[in-house]
Amino acid sequence: MSHYFENDINLKSNVRELSYKYNSSFFTFLSDNGVFSKKNIDYGSKLLLETYLKEDNINNIKVLDVGCGYGFLGIVISVITSSYVDMVDVNKRAVHLTKRNIKKYESFKGNTFVSDAYSEIKNKYNVVITNPPIRVGKIKLLEILEGAFEHLEKNGTLYFVIRKDQGALSIKKILEEKHKVEIINKDKGYFILKVK
Repeated sequence: MSHYFENDINLKSNVRELSYKYNSSFFTFLSDNGVFSKKNIDYGSKLLLETYLKEDNINNIKVLDVGCGYGFLGIVISVITSSYVDMVDVNKRAVHLTKRNIKKYESFKGNTFVSDAYSEIKNKYNVVITNPPIRVGKIKLLEILEGAFEHLEKNGTLYFVIRKDQGALSIKKILEEKHKVEIINKDKGYFILKVK
């Protein structure tokens, strides 16, 4: 089985449409085989998004969505908060879907492109947000989380979701060696962490 963070060109396409409602805003997303959470919008991503949208000072800022999949987090954040959002993924099919999904929203501001974590990132952002791919292993996971701070403005913030049984507390402890970390929400075993 190929993972969603690999580029498997032989994988047959099976595009489907997923829907999501936030308050009175309605969104649809094209999904496909070979991308994360292809059949429904991931609960952890929804919890991360909805927790983030309750935060202060998130309108009209610059956001980077790392491991964007088909663009769920970044598109909703841009449309709801009028922020500029760059969305990156190592998976070319995911980025292709994100490009198609962006076209549905005139108010979307931002861009999407292929990048292995931060390899192609040149800018700085107020926020980095990610539902990181746990299956890449702890070293790559920490590279994604720690690497955020090289691409954040001064006083920038990292938001991410991780399940308790995937090492949420040990990851929190490692990040606390250098940063201020708080758990701002938890539900059904998912932890939402905010790192300053």
